[in-house]
Amino acid sequence: MSKTAIISGGSRGIGNATARLMAAKGWQVAFTFRSDAKAANTTVEEIEALGGKAKAIQGDTSVEEDVLRAFDTAIEHFGSLDVVVVNAGIVGPPSPLADMPLERLKSMFDTNVLGSFLFAREAARRLPESKTGEEGAIVMVSSAAARLGAPAEYVDYAASKGAIDTLTLGLSKELAPLQIRVNGVRPGLIETDIHASGGQPDRAQRLGRTVPLARPGTAEEVAHSIVWLCSDDASYCTGAILDVSGGR
Repeated sequence: MSKTAIISGGSRGIGNATARLMAAKGWQVAFTFRSDAKAANTTVEEIEALGGKAKAIQGDTSVEEDVLRAFDTAIEHFGSLDVVVVNAGIVGPPSPLADMPLERLKSMFDTNVLGSFLFAREAARRLPESKTGEEGAIVMVSSAAARLGAPAEYVDYAASKGAIDTLTLGLSKELAPLQIRVNGVRPGLIETDIHASGGQPDRAQRLGRTVPLARPGTAEEVAHSIVWLCSDDASYCTGAILDVSGGR
């Protein structure tokens, strides 16, 4: 069955791979991006090359007005909304907590926690009325760091993703009576440019050998898990958090 989805942070990495996989399955995809218009345009072109339909929406998910506009635009453009993927997030350079300035902590929690809560809140408001089938689905993108703690690297990021795990569990129970499933995915060491944004471009390859599967994962591998949880094949799955971490 064809669905319509909106993804926060869909222009690169896991968000991009998820958008492309959805498009390959015939889904319509809207996605947000904060500032990289070139990457967003490339994602639209990739989706259209697959025969899909896409809508890129610029905005900051930590700003309520931008989130409201993103949902308004997606529903106006496609006419419905069935799936929401809460994916946008940031990471900082490696640092112990004692050395983290207030500005870093505010930025981390504004984007990863407040932004995710705003996007999930709007999904909870919109999906009951806009979904085309009996069920809607929300997938929260967390991180294996939430259960590992990321000591001396980024405990702020790990803690922000711990909040996402808790949100997944609580929201799944709130929305189950409305036939909206809420699940989470915890990626491990994945080859995306988020490591470079944190000042460690070689991190996934460097640490990949310590993973039980002895390699880093790919954005496409995570995307398959996200899309499965969004699909009718996962119709009896809610409140679950799936580790996609190579056994780490």
